[in-house]
Amino acid sequence: MAMAQGADGANGANGVPAGDVYDWYRRGVELLASGNPAAAAQLLARAADVAPESRSVREALARAWFDSGRHGEALRHFRAVAESDPADDYAQFGWGLSAARIGDFETAVEHLALAVAMRPDTKHYRTALAQARATLRARAGAYGKIGQDGGDGNDGSDDA
Repeated sequence: MAMAQGADGANGANGVPAGDVYDWYRRGVELLASGNPAAAAQLLARAADVAPESRSVREALARAWFDSGRHGEALRHFRAVAESDPADDYAQFGWGLSAARIGDFETAVEHLALAVAMRPDTKHYRTALAQARATLRARAGAYGKIGQDGGDGNDGSDDA
């Protein structure tokens, strides 16, 4: 006997999604594609709990967390995928982009550079790397000048 399901595929009685891990993954990806990353993350998190070794589930969950604005969670899952397969350029890209969003630009540059090295023709990888490097340079320049002369960094030198 089938139970009525909500829009996210959860049974009304106990909140457990109907189906198996593949069904949860498929519905989660559909929710993500239709612009519902928070609902997708809930379903995909359930799938990742049951099948933590599934890189496809973890990557989709990372994308859902990223699109939901939960960049720390996204980073954790992109990192897990990249650590299980270091040659996964998209996981490296996601790790780097998530790191940038939480303000860790050193880590961002490291993983974005790996993604670019693996797929140099991918424009959005190169753009993200250039932005992360520019942020690091800007921060280094700002922090490097503050306090050098005891003032605001405007010592009249032309070291830019």
